[in-house]
Amino acid sequence: MNRHTYLRAYMAGVTVPAAVLLLVLTIFVIARFVYNVPIPIERVIIFPMALIPNVFGAWNILYAALNGHRRWPIGLHGAILPFLLAPTGYFFATHLHLIAASENGVTYFVVAHVPYGLIAIVFPIGVAIYYLIWKYLVGFLNTLVGLPE
Repeated sequence: MNRHTYLRAYMAGVTVPAAVLLLVLTIFVIARFVYNVPIPIERVIIFPMALIPNVFGAWNILYAALNGHRRWPIGLHGAILPFLLAPTGYFFATHLHLIAASENGVTYFVVAHVPYGLIAIVFPIGVAIYYLIWKYLVGFLNTLVGLPE
């Protein structure tokens, strides 16, 4: 089954974040419209919904392409991805004014200030979660679609 290797890799990579983002979108919608939490859903969720599944798919294509040349664990390959996504997300959220708030009819843009202590705690947890997602879920899907290990 050597036909369309990169297409199968892309589809296996896209599956996990697409399913997870549907759950996240459901939580955002319930929080926004049922509990009236003032989260600008249209500004917060667009970046992850548009980019992350495609990045997962492309990242899995890269893993499939490198698999013949360099053997390294898929979990390690996936754990590298937050180091690319976090700065990209921060850039888009701040420099392109994707985060905005309004008060008294006046809209102003908010620059996200993240405490370094919070980054030191949350980022390693995110890397560990990405490692586990890639090791178990994406690895399982790669095996399921017949990609070489």
